[in-house]
Amino acid sequence: MMQNVHLAPETDEDDLYSGYNDYNPTYDTEELENDTGFQQAVRTSHGRRPPSKTSLTSSVGRPMTGAIQDGVSRPMTAVRAAGFTKAALKGSAFDPLGQSRGPAPPLEAKNEDSPEEKIRQLEKKVNELVEESCIANSCGDLKLALEKAKEAGRKERVLVRQREQVTTPENINLDLTYSVLFNLASQYSANEMYAEALNTYQVIVKNKMFSNAGILKVNMGNIYLKQRNYPKAIKFYRMALDQIPSVHKEMRIKIMQNIGITFIKTGQYSDAINSFEHIMSMAPNLKAGFNLILCYFAVGDREKMKKAFQKLIAVPLEIDEDDKYIAPNDDPHTNLVIEAIKNDHLRQMERERKTMAEKYIMTAAKLIAPVIETSFAIGYDWCVEVVKASQYVELANDLEINKAITYLRQKDFNQAVDTLKMFEKKDSRVKSAAATNLSFLYYLENEFAQASSYADLAVNSDRYNPSALTNKGNTIFANGDYEKAAEFYKEALRNDSSCTEALYNIGLAYKKLNRLDDALDCFLKLHAILRNSAQVLYQIANVYELMDDPNQAIEWLMQLISVVPTDSKVLSKLGELYDSEGDKSQAFQYYYESYRYFPSNIEVIEWLGAYYIDTQFCEKAIQYFERASLIQPTQVKWQLMIASCFRRSGNYQRALDTYKDIHRKFPENVECLRFLVRLCTDIGLKEVQEYATKLKRLEKMKEIREQRIKSGRDGSGGSRGKREGSAGCDSGQNSSASSKGERLNAKLRALPGTNEPYETSSNKEIDASYVDPLGPQIERPKTAAKKRTDEDDFADEELGDDLLPE
Repeated sequence: MMQNVHLAPETDEDDLYSGYNDYNPTYDTEELENDTGFQQAVRTSHGRRPPSKTSLTSSVGRPMTGAIQDGVSRPMTAVRAAGFTKAALKGSAFDPLGQSRGPAPPLEAKNEDSPEEKIRQLEKKVNELVEESCIANSCGDLKLALEKAKEAGRKERVLVRQREQVTTPENINLDLTYSVLFNLASQYSANEMYAEALNTYQVIVKNKMFSNAGILKVNMGNIYLKQRNYPKAIKFYRMALDQIPSVHKEMRIKIMQNIGITFIKTGQYSDAINSFEHIMSMAPNLKAGFNLILCYFAVGDREKMKKAFQKLIAVPLEIDEDDKYIAPNDDPHTNLVIEAIKNDHLRQMERERKTMAEKYIMTAAKLIAPVIETSFAIGYDWCVEVVKASQYVELANDLEINKAITYLRQKDFNQAVDTLKMFEKKDSRVKSAAATNLSFLYYLENEFAQASSYADLAVNSDRYNPSALTNKGNTIFANGDYEKAAEFYKEALRNDSSCTEALYNIGLAYKKLNRLDDALDCFLKLHAILRNSAQVLYQIANVYELMDDPNQAIEWLMQLISVVPTDSKVLSKLGELYDSEGDKSQAFQYYYESYRYFPSNIEVIEWLGAYYIDTQFCEKAIQYFERASLIQPTQVKWQLMIASCFRRSGNYQRALDTYKDIHRKFPENVECLRFLVRLCTDIGLKEVQEYATKLKRLEKMKEIREQRIKSGRDGSGGSRGKREGSAGCDSGQNSSASSKGERLNAKLRALPGTNEPYETSSNKEIDASYVDPLGPQIERPKTAAKKRTDEDDFADEELGDDLLPE
């Protein structure tokens, strides 16, 4: 039995209590101040202490209790009062927050050379470039926007390569890549680089990692539409439509609208009608309704046009009524609120939407009214009735006025006047518009009294109507009261500063008043508004001409020629100015250009003929005088000039035939008989006696007639000695020579004389040394042509005033 009993060994009595004073050095509080780990834990914000390898249990396996060892109290094991340490027992200050230990050590500096930091900085730079590109595009600087987008694309590719080196491919920022590519494609498209834009969109669409990238096929379809590649545009629109879920109803409607417009471009109106009909059934809008009317108009379906117009009228505008913006008088707070919102951005958007709706409806009505019924008047009446029954009641009156304007286009003025007179009892706005049109009609018919009456009615109905004020000024202008007319034009400009008609008319009034500086100021202001207006450019040139500044006039006429290069009047005016400046070559160039575009201008023909005579090319002058004789066959002067040119060029036979032809047409022309007598005598023809007898008889009749005129006027001096013997008139007819005739007189000095008395020659052969019995001829103006030493026997003669234009 004793075999399993283990006896304790024999030891000293003191050994029985050994181990009780042994304790874990962790609980030794004597050396805590020198314990580095403990002091570091106290200084940290969390109070964490580095782990110790020393076991927290005693040798007997339990923590020490609150026994006092060597008279020093140890910390409590379960609950410890904050701020009470052994140091406090020794008299240190109370500092629970540890402020006496000084500031915290500085944060560790970032390592900018680390790959992660480089990637973050590069990503930030890419985002900044994309933003700068978008801002440049919104500011209109498309080139800078494209450059920024390209730079963002290059940096983004560098970023992707760096990410692949540092992290796994799954950590690549796909959103950033998508935004960079999308922005680049948009900038390519904005700069009309469509091939590059399509390639960039293809990169996005084909990448399966980009979710919802299929919607960008709409953008690709838009590019193909701009390129007029309509089949591909329709294909991409339909591909985009297939990838957009049905919950995005508004997006699908917009794509279908694009498809319908593309079908219209290709002339496939039936397919376009299907698209727009679907839109009007699902979500009706103004654009789709108007396009549907256009399609039905193209196919000529009257009934469908009417139904589509009714659908367009029924489209809701979804805007507030105007009554909402009428402020009540008793509530100042409400008045302030309404004053703030009555012209804000939302209100402006509502006005724009309403204006757009009215424009679509008016355009559609004017389009279909002439074709939906047997006559356009009945069609307009139907449209007016439909509009009156809708929310656009005020458009009915505008349609009636358009009906009157249509009558005007068809030159049915009576119907137009009757239609406009129906508005005399309507409200002031419509009455003013109708009266303005009536005033304009009567003004065109030169019935200034009626025009003034209706202009007064228009002004009284609406004093702020610039068109009415302008028409009133026009009626006063026609009566010659330019100062008062200018006042009405000024009032029209005060009401509407963009009324270009009033500004133009003020310039005309100032010209009439000889206030050329004010007129020039008005026309220059108008030129700043209407840069390519031919009328304004001509008025500026004309004012400079009146101010005796031909160089400025020529400069502005050159600008006018760039706008209307085939205007013969402007070309002839340029020729006239160069002629007045003495530049004959430039004058000839512009006169000749004017003749090419309008070969029936007598003044231009006259100048060209005189120019060739002046330069001693009489043969070339003949064709211009022949054309003048065709234009004015009853004027003998052109045919006399032709005969004189033949004589001067040495073709005496042609000259004789021409004079004989003139005598047959104008038997009472004295000048023609004088030359016939001279030519027949010098050539030796037998008809000389016959022509001499006729000449004497005509001269005797002329003397008798002049004596009668002299006695009838009691010896008063008249402008006798003028041209006699034209067709259908007697030789005593007098007229004052025009300025053009005086100019031609100076040009034709070199022609043989026509008003010299006849002197019979006894020689049978042409005498080259023929001496005029009246003495030497006045020397003609010198020209650039070289003077000939041997002149023919008619070279010393002068063409008299009686052959010049009257």
